[in-house]
Amino acid sequence: MTEPVLAAVAEIVGGEPVSAHGLGAGVYEVEFADGDLVVAKQGCGPGAARAEAASLEWLAESGAVPMPGLRGHDDRWLVMEQVEPGPSSTAAAEQLGRALAALHRAGANAFGAPPPGAPQRGWIGRAPMSYAPAEHWPRWYAEQRIEPYLRDAVDSASLSGAQAAVIAQVCERVEDLAGPAEPPARLHGDLWSGNVHWAADGRAWLIDPAAHGGHRETDLAMLYLFGCPHLEHVLGGYLEVAPLAEGWQRRISLHQLFPLLVHVVLFGGSYAEQAAAAARAALMG
Repeated sequence: MTEPVLAAVAEIVGGEPVSAHGLGAGVYEVEFADGDLVVAKQGCGPGAARAEAASLEWLAESGAVPMPGLRGHDDRWLVMEQVEPGPSSTAAAEQLGRALAALHRAGANAFGAPPPGAPQRGWIGRAPMSYAPAEHWPRWYAEQRIEPYLRDAVDSASLSGAQAAVIAQVCERVEDLAGPAEPPARLHGDLWSGNVHWAADGRAWLIDPAAHGGHRETDLAMLYLFGCPHLEHVLGGYLEVAPLAEGWQRRISLHQLFPLLVHVVLFGGSYAEQAAAAARAALMG
């Protein structure tokens, strides 16, 4: 039934929406009587629509990356411009890498800093995410990005005792594993390959952000986690603009531990061993 979707879109942006079809869980393409197309997305929890709206505006404010324009939102729904899909290409991938470097360089006030206008907590996928600004990345990452999801995974018995123990060791040693200190970067925050939208205009757009202040290697590690078309070209474009600190390849698994634990919490133990393997690799790095 699409009537609630049409009613929500009409209430938020006005006009005469006439049809909607699903693009995924809680996401719809909506057509207006005049032919205009928008994408309507239902928030996955309290404040989720507001958090994503703030993320879209904060990332777009940098002028660095193409982001869908925000048409409007309320507490439950987000309405964005529709971006026509197209094929991936090496040229678009290189441009994406350069754009990501510019986005990260736009910065944030602190690690964990929320986008202006965001609610008290954010969301990553369907999981709540703390903002909790902090000055130093390693301890913030352990306390705000690893430990909360580790506790939830242990409480739900999604991790074994041995798997939880090796992840806890990462938290204990995070200061030694983190690499050189860096200033807070403005992150997309959920940059897996599905949130890179290859568009008909020949560019790679970013969608579904969970933006916050963080370490720039985290966004890149997310692209490596589930693969991304032309990833080496993305990285090449990035490194042209913003070289990474020595040893960044060894730290990929450290930065992947957070999204893997989110997957353990959301989808159960099928990701448990992958998270534990990332922890072991991080400890060896």
